[in-house]
Amino acid sequence: MSDQSYNIVTLIRKKRDGKALTEDEISYLIRAYTDDKVPDYQMSSFLMASFLNGLNTEEAAYLTRSMLHSGIVVDLSETPGLKVDKHSTGGVGDKLSLILAPIVASCGVPVPMISGRGLGHTGGTLDKLESIPGFTVDVDLERYKEILRKQNIVLVGQTEEIAPADKRLYSLRDVTATVESIPLIAGSIMSKKLAEGIDALVLDVKFGSGAFMKKHEDAAKLAKTLVGIGEEFGKQTIAYLTNMEQPLGYAVGNWLEVKESIDCLNGNGPDDVMEITHLLAGTMIYLGKKASSVEEGIEKSKKAVEDGSALQKWIDIVEEQGGDSGVVKDPDTYPKADAVEDVKSDRSGYVTEMDAFAMGMVSVELGAGRRAKDDDVDPQAGFVLHKKIGDQVEKGETIATLHTNKEEMLVSAKKGMLDAITIKDHEPKSLRKITHRVDKDGIHDYDG
Repeated sequence: MSDQSYNIVTLIRKKRDGKALTEDEISYLIRAYTDDKVPDYQMSSFLMASFLNGLNTEEAAYLTRSMLHSGIVVDLSETPGLKVDKHSTGGVGDKLSLILAPIVASCGVPVPMISGRGLGHTGGTLDKLESIPGFTVDVDLERYKEILRKQNIVLVGQTEEIAPADKRLYSLRDVTATVESIPLIAGSIMSKKLAEGIDALVLDVKFGSGAFMKKHEDAAKLAKTLVGIGEEFGKQTIAYLTNMEQPLGYAVGNWLEVKESIDCLNGNGPDDVMEITHLLAGTMIYLGKKASSVEEGIEKSKKAVEDGSALQKWIDIVEEQGGDSGVVKDPDTYPKADAVEDVKSDRSGYVTEMDAFAMGMVSVELGAGRRAKDDDVDPQAGFVLHKKIGDQVEKGETIATLHTNKEEMLVSAKKGMLDAITIKDHEPKSLRKITHRVDKDGIHDYDG
């Protein structure tokens, strides 16, 4: 990398005028910003210029590399085997990491998973993990490596040493209306994932009302960008486009989702959750070279649930990271929220639509999510659905159960839930849960 310095205004102007920046120019800009030589107002101008004019594939890779090398890249060579992680772009009720990580680890593939917290309408994996009493997600890098070596799995939060430039840029994007740029999103995701020390990556890119990317075409673009960056860095990367027009599974909220994850590992999981879980886990097992095809990986994933080895791995990692495995073994011992109330349907018919975004905001209202980064979350809060799209419902029948310690929110939460669910006389078309697979050869219809 060149040590040459550049005029920051010239770089901003170049991007403002729609021209591509070189690797040296992007590297200098990120390094200077991380070293406090470029003020926030200039970086904001650069982000807005990038948002409006886009970054090409090479620029996205340069940006990722610069953010990746702003901190340390973890060396996991002491842990044998190919290290494989999964990243989801997030959605309402998306608890898949909690289920597939122990499945994949129990099949012999090391899973180094660094996750985030929830903000807005979606929950974060770290918040779910922290709903387990005693579970700690804050560990230093030596302990991170030690847990992975010992258990073949580690579930932690981003440390200060990993991609610090991304942390700063993300905060700036959040307050400058530049979050929804596909190259900036891709650079942010991939710089963190590549810094973990992985050899391969599986991506779950969601589209629909409850997803970050509402339109299928935007999700496809993001998936292609993410896969392109992964392959550029020599990491085999496969993405799937999955539907988030309704919540995933039935439970939404931190402990409620952990409880549903335990059901899944006991072999009693909802079909939509298990179909996507086994596909992603099977792909991870394949990329970790513990299966000769994705199909064989899926069979191994199913077997790990059936024979109890995945559940045992979950108990092991909960205990390793300080959590109370008693509530994992018997979830009914977990304390309930003060108020648990049913939402009843005001008409008969079929559930034809669910506004997953609005339902995510109901869970925030109940206390399960945060509107600002430093808000506390209530592990007991959330809701459990009793009906999904395509189900028949009678007037007066329970369609959801709300859990909250904020009883004053129940009236508006009930109204919000009823408003988010459309019931009509005709049966709707069934939703395709997984539409496409994206790999280095392009985008392919998924007909699994």
